[in-house]
Amino acid sequence: MVVVSDLPSALRLPKRHFNALDLSRLFAAVAVLFWHYLHFTMPPGINRAPTNFGTLEPLHGVFAALYDHGHLAVQYFWIVSGFVFAHVYLGDSAARERFWTARIARLWPLHLLTLVVVAALQALYVARVGRSFVFAPNDVTHFLLNLGLAHYWGFQSGMSFNGPSWSLSVEILAYAVFWTMLPMLRERRLGIAAALSCGGAIAAIYAPGLGLWPCLGYFFGGTAAYFVLLRAWNWVWLLPVTAAIGLALAFRFDPEPQTIFPYGALWVVSLFALALTIDWFDRADLLAFGRKLGDASYGTYLWHFPIQLTIVLVLDRLPGGRELSQHWGILAIYLAAAIGAGFASHRWFERPAQRAVLAAAARLERGQGVPQPAAPLSVSAIQPPPTTRSPA
Repeated sequence: MVVVSDLPSALRLPKRHFNALDLSRLFAAVAVLFWHYLHFTMPPGINRAPTNFGTLEPLHGVFAALYDHGHLAVQYFWIVSGFVFAHVYLGDSAARERFWTARIARLWPLHLLTLVVVAALQALYVARVGRSFVFAPNDVTHFLLNLGLAHYWGFQSGMSFNGPSWSLSVEILAYAVFWTMLPMLRERRLGIAAALSCGGAIAAIYAPGLGLWPCLGYFFGGTAAYFVLLRAWNWVWLLPVTAAIGLALAFRFDPEPQTIFPYGALWVVSLFALALTIDWFDRADLLAFGRKLGDASYGTYLWHFPIQLTIVLVLDRLPGGRELSQHWGILAIYLAAAIGAGFASHRWFERPAQRAVLAAAARLERGQGVPQPAAPLSVSAIQPPPTTRSPA
C-alpha cells in the first residue's frame, strides 16, 4: 500500500501503513476459496450443490466456519477498501485527476486476462458436458458487459464467466460515488461518509436485489471509520473495546450468519475493528510483511475460479471423477494453486501491467501537454464472492 506524500495532517492518520489490514485481505481471500469449494460437489452438468454438501467437503469439521461463512469476506473487503481509499486519496490534491488511471491500471489487466482464460475453459467444459460450469450465461452480451466491468449493474441475466468478479463490478460503482463526492468528503467529512453508509445499508434492506447497496454501506462505513479515527486518534484504545464487544454480540446474536444483508454485519465490523486494533499495537511495524502478503489477495481471488474449473476438467477424466474432491489432497492442491497463482500473478503480471498502463497514460498526457502526476502504485482492490450459498 503506497501512500502519497502530500497528505495534510488534518486528513491523514499518523500511522502510515496498516499492515494488519493488508494481511487480513489475504485471509479474506482464502475464506472465499473455502466458500466456493462447494462447486466441486456438483455433479457434471448440474449447477446446484447437493443438500448434503457439508458432508462432501474435506475436513469440514476443521474448516466449518470458512466453508459455511466465507461469503462474509466480500463485505470485509468492501469495508477495508473504504478505509484504505480514505487514507490514500482524501488529502491528495491530485486525487481526482489520477484516480481512474490508477484504478484501471490496478484492476483491469488481471480482470481481462482471467475473463479470457475462463471463456476458453468454459468452452472446453461446454463441449464436454453441454452446459457451463456454475456460472452462466456466457454469451457475447455478457462477455461485453464483463469487458466493461458492468456485468453486475442490473443488466445481467446471471453471474457469468469469472463469476466472483461480480463484486468488483459493483465496487467500481462505489469508486465512482467516492470520486464524485471527494470534494464534499473533504469538507464535511464524517457526516457525508456516514450518510452514504447508512443510505446504502437502508437500501440494501429494502431493495436487496442490487449488490451495489450493501457495497456502498460497507465501503463508506470504512470511510466513516477513518474519519472517526482522525478525530479521536488519542482515544484509539477504544478499538479493542469495540472489537471485543462486537465479537461478543456477534457470538450471542448472530451465531448463524445468513447471506442477506445485514446478517453477518456484526462479524464484519468487529473483525475490521480487530485488525485496526492489531495495527494500533504494531507501533514497530513488526507486521510489515503483511503488505506483500496482502498484495496476493487480488490475484488469489480472481484466479481461484479458473483454477477450480481446470481441476474439474481433470477430475472428470479420472476414475472416481468429481468424488475425488472429497479428499483433503484435492483441497490442498486447490488452495496451493490459487494462493500460489496470487503471488505469481502479482509479481509477474499485475505489477508489470500496472506500470505499462501508467506509463501509457503518462505518454498520452504528455502528448496533450498535460503534466502527469505520479499515481499511487497500489491501492486495496477488493473483489469478493457471490452472496448466495447456492450458485445456481
